[in-house]
Amino acid sequence: MEWLTDNAWLGWLGVTLVLAAIEAATVDFVFLMFAGGALCATVAAALGAPFFFQVVVAVIGATVLLLVVRPMLKRKFTDSEVEHRIGAAGLVGREAWVLQAVTDTDGRVKLAGETWSARLAEGGVPVEPGDQVRVIAIHGATAIVAPAPTTTPTP
Repeated sequence: MEWLTDNAWLGWLGVTLVLAAIEAATVDFVFLMFAGGALCATVAAALGAPFFFQVVVAVIGATVLLLVVRPMLKRKFTDSEVEHRIGAAGLVGREAWVLQAVTDTDGRVKLAGETWSARLAEGGVPVEPGDQVRVIAIHGATAIVAPAPTTTPTP
């Protein structure tokens, strides 16, 4: 028992690692903040603080992390304004450059660094090479495009 009181920092370090492992399973940043509090207690124990003071440091450290750091992390990693689409669905709405004239039936565009077959959206005006288009939809391996609106630079 005397060894444990002399090496309390090892116990706190173990608690830190267990809490970090639980955080890896939950990914909600709560147990990570508790692990931060336990890490603060590890430092206090390594500096020779009494056990009661170590517990107080752990509680204060975890509380500060929960109230200050966790909201910032949640805001950073849970961006609700951006829709995170992947694959072909992620290309819809992007700009592309016309490589070969795009008509109602055929054409080629440079989209996301790749050459795609393309055709115009219904009622679209044919576009020539070098023009910019916006992807409206993806059907199979064909990008459905419409001429990109031209923006006039404002002084």
